[in-house]
Amino acid sequence: MLNEFDDIRPYYDEEIHEAMHRIVLSPFFETIVNFLFKDVPVEHIKDKFLSFKSVHSFQVNVMYSAIQKIIRSSSTGLFYSGIENLSVDKRYLFLSNHRDILLDSAILQILLYINGHETSEITFGDNLMTSQFIIDIGKSNKMFRLVRSGTPKEIFRNSMHTSRYIRWALTERKQSIWIAQRNGRTKDGNDQTQIAVLKMFGMSGGKDFVQNFGDLNIAPLSISYEYDPADFLKTREIYISRRQAYIKEPGEDLNSIITGITQHKGGMHLAFIEPVGADELKAAESLNRNDQFQALAAMIDKRIHENFRLWNNNYIAFDMLNGETFKDLYTQAEKEHFVAYMKKGLSVIEGDNDELESIFLDIYANPVVNYMKHKGNQSQPQLPGTRQFKSQ
Repeated sequence: MLNEFDDIRPYYDEEIHEAMHRIVLSPFFETIVNFLFKDVPVEHIKDKFLSFKSVHSFQVNVMYSAIQKIIRSSSTGLFYSGIENLSVDKRYLFLSNHRDILLDSAILQILLYINGHETSEITFGDNLMTSQFIIDIGKSNKMFRLVRSGTPKEIFRNSMHTSRYIRWALTERKQSIWIAQRNGRTKDGNDQTQIAVLKMFGMSGGKDFVQNFGDLNIAPLSISYEYDPADFLKTREIYISRRQAYIKEPGEDLNSIITGITQHKGGMHLAFIEPVGADELKAAESLNRNDQFQALAAMIDKRIHENFRLWNNNYIAFDMLNGETFKDLYTQAEKEHFVAYMKKGLSVIEGDNDELESIFLDIYANPVVNYMKHKGNQSQPQLPGTRQFKSQ
């Protein structure tokens, strides 16, 4: 029987077997296998894929192993905090800041899995669905399609469709959802929840603000990287955008995904933050509609900013732009290393070097600026309950 969400939903278990057959026949399959499982014969991996009959088996046997390899090969460790804020018996709308196309949501999945939670469904921009191979990998990994383009009428219709799907998946199918707090990745390091995203959530609910958003059980996430994935690609994009409309080149999103996977990221941290509660929503109940959304965005932003793990690179960049406020938090050698990293990466980008450096430093400094809005000039203590993911 056809479902109204068949055009955007992830695969169901009964669709996995055929998807695996298409995946192993793809010309991309051997290349990916050689990268992720280079010591295992391709035929062995192919047989393994063809044995999968559920989304869970694909996630545990492929995605879990793949993300562990990325963590081992391109980072100094994955840390997380606040998992105690979640209940294994509840489902959440995880609203996250967004830095990397693939890793942000992928890291969430393995942390949910090792802590006894069900993995979440994941929004997947239609601009990334460039081949059947990517569609099959994505939809086998609980990704659902998010349509962003079109006429104003089409955008409204697609937003309502997405809103209805999110609410249905959460309340009827009992599936948590991951979605970014804004349309696309944050390029300049200034994480802010877009009001349009919140309005999209509310489209499928009633007029009662508290019940509408209480039913969604919004749980903010704050993810940070010691070295921001694709930081130099983001610098270049911002620089060009200041002068003309930025038009993505063919394959640019795929290049960003590959860069995010392979570039050294240093430490990584994901903070699970206390969900937005009914009492907080009730405090905004008496406001007019627009102010309600502004108040909800402010609640979410405060959580994300305060729980964003600040690394030495963030403090160094802030001080390079604003004076030595946090100089006691890093060494001269660490600063010299960061400056050398910056200069080497920017040397291959055409443009005014001073402006490029300013853009690059903003990417790292803005999380400190946002933290200071709530906490002043005090440095961030270690986030409570911080743990390290132990790769197997």
